[in-house]
Amino acid sequence: MSDAPDQTPLPSRRGWRERFRKYWTLTRGDRPIGWLLLLWPTWWALWLAADGIPPLWTLLVFTLGVWLTRAAGCVINDYADRWLDPHVQRTQNRPLATGTVSGREALAVFATLMLVAFALVLTLNRLTVMLSVVGIFLAASYPYLKRYTYLPQVYLGMAFGWGIPMAYAAVTGTVPPIAWLLYVANIFWATAYDTWYAMVDREDDLRIGAKSTAILFGDLDLVAIAILYAWMFAALALVGQQAGMGHWYWCGLGLAALLVMYEFVIARHRERAACFRAFLHNHWVGAAIFAGIALDLA
Repeated sequence: MSDAPDQTPLPSRRGWRERFRKYWTLTRGDRPIGWLLLLWPTWWALWLAADGIPPLWTLLVFTLGVWLTRAAGCVINDYADRWLDPHVQRTQNRPLATGTVSGREALAVFATLMLVAFALVLTLNRLTVMLSVVGIFLAASYPYLKRYTYLPQVYLGMAFGWGIPMAYAAVTGTVPPIAWLLYVANIFWATAYDTWYAMVDREDDLRIGAKSTAILFGDLDLVAIAILYAWMFAALALVGQQAGMGHWYWCGLGLAALLVMYEFVIARHRERAACFRAFLHNHWVGAAIFAGIALDLA
């Protein structure tokens, strides 16, 4: 029996770094726009529910939870779309599409992220924990909708906005009607901005048989997006009225409306790059609304 040491090579530092880079790309860690679009409505709800700055631990849990669930959502989205992404110009270089990350690895990353997020939620009250189970279902099921319905963007709004009722539950122990009104406003907003995003892929989706609101709306896409934004602002106006918000809130909504109008200037000709810019621009819309809320409650 040889006393020679085991010669099985261990992963090198460079190998671990490369693996981390692939997982970071898989979770869109290099593209924070999705995290921000999920963060802003969650912060709207936290500040409104707390009538100002929320408890710091609750704020930390929700902020980390937003990043974790968004990252997990990206992973399960790519897992569901691994048959589709290689045929779409914008997504053909994603790790699952190229095979640099396996389906089994992706599921393990998804499970790990969701477990960490759930562990954070367990530090909050029972109602928040119960609502989080619904959030897990929404995040895990959303990617499969584009195979069966032209409204996956609406479902995305339901998933992205689920932090709103959870935030109210965490801060107040209840989910009042104003929380659901804010949730509806977010659904309109997410459907609008994700339709900009779907317009980028519309030609590829038509070719391979995927569905989206961009395909459903067709030549009326700009009109439909404008109506969705109008409904969003109407719902937010009702939120402001019910919450007794002051002039800073309305200034925030006004600035957000101007930013939305600029999106139509950007994407009026429907070029792919312009529609993607309009989608990215919604980060500033969410930030303007949050600034109005925070300043008004300060």
